Amino acid sequence: MRSAGETPAAKAQNRAAEPPASASGGTSPVSITHADMETAEPDRPLRRGWTTGTCAAAATRAAYEALLTGSFPDPVSVLLPGGARPSFALATSQLGDGFARAGIVKDAGDDPDVTHGALIVSTVRLAAPGTGVAFRAGEGVGTVTRAGLPLPPGEPAINPVPREMIRTAIAEAASLHGGGGAVVVELSIPGGEKIAEKTLNGRLGIAGGLSILGTTGVVVPFSCSAWIHSIHRGIDVARAAGLDHVAGATGSTSEAAVAALYGLPETALIDMGDFVGGMLKYLRHHPVPRVTVAGGMAKMTKLGQGLLDLHSRRGEVDLHWLSRAAIDMGGETGLTARIAQSNSALEAFGHALAAGVDLPGGVAACAWRTAAAALGSGMRLEVVVFDRSGGLLARTGFRDSGP
Repeated sequence: MRSAGETPAAKAQNRAAEPPASASGGTSPVSITHADMETAEPDRPLRRGWTTGTCAAAATRAAYEALLTGSFPDPVSVLLPGGARPSFALATSQLGDGFARAGIVKDAGDDPDVTHGALIVSTVRLAAPGTGVAFRAGEGVGTVTRAGLPLPPGEPAINPVPREMIRTAIAEAASLHGGGGAVVVELSIPGGEKIAEKTLNGRLGIAGGLSILGTTGVVVPFSCSAWIHSIHRGIDVARAAGLDHVAGATGSTSEAAVAALYGLPETALIDMGDFVGGMLKYLRHHPVPRVTVAGGMAKMTKLGQGLLDLHSRRGEVDLHWLSRAAIDMGGETGLTARIAQSNSALEAFGHALAAGVDLPGGVAACAWRTAAAALGSGMRLEVVVFDRSGGLLARTGFRDSGP
């Protein structure tokens, strides 16, 4: 049996097997943190990586082939949904009494993914003929506990596309070596339960560890698809729970403040971060009766300016726009000049509030119009602006989002 740690050969192999440049994203929807999103993209071509689903499928194929032949293929190849067939070196392998186990170290490329470097292990056992492929959650792999996710409660958090990739890997190996294809596949990620604390799995109702996820098998660095996917799943969970009010917040301060304002349960809180557009556009087709968008002064200013991606890479606070908003709220020429010359949104809002001008209210109204256009009709929408300590600065109240 090899060490469970990553061997130099495995590391070199899995890093060298670069995904095709045309591949689209497929990173875990719960594996990027707020801190990661503030990390600057490297000033060089970004290296793509592999999803947990791809690593799980490759490890499963290696383990099943070992059960059938007595030896592990190393490297082992696996078919991706798009038709590519990368190869992976094994980091660990064990052939025991009635089972085979193989592990592959996940390489997420240059993506800020908390599962980068995790060991994805598959233990395969033969099952009764004709029973197909059954899935089990081992150490560090979560279990679904809430409705609204792609899998029903009680199922291992191994999403549909990785399951299909694993079934394909089993079928290919069975055809090549004369196997029956009936197996029990147990996936595990040593230390996965601890890693999962850095993700949104707990809020989504995935208990006990990480998810095995991916849609294309390939991780696209800084694609943000992981975060947006988690926003969608959060909305699905809220809808399945029958909630009539969800609140998307730009950060932890505004989230805590809006939760306290309305007494919202955790399942009603959508960690949208900078991706207000990703949340609102999904809600447009998966509606909830009442929607609150909550954030701080700078983020809500950018929403008021018309931006739906609030990250600093997509646009800055426009102080001249703020000065014009102050005029609309009754500000004098001297105030608007001070706002235009401010060093930050915080300073600009301070000037306005000191002059008795409700700039937060004006920003909230503009932000509401931007959000309503993205949300579409049929829901009641509200925008709430908080200060840095969570104090309420402005709220539009709920209004119909339609024309």
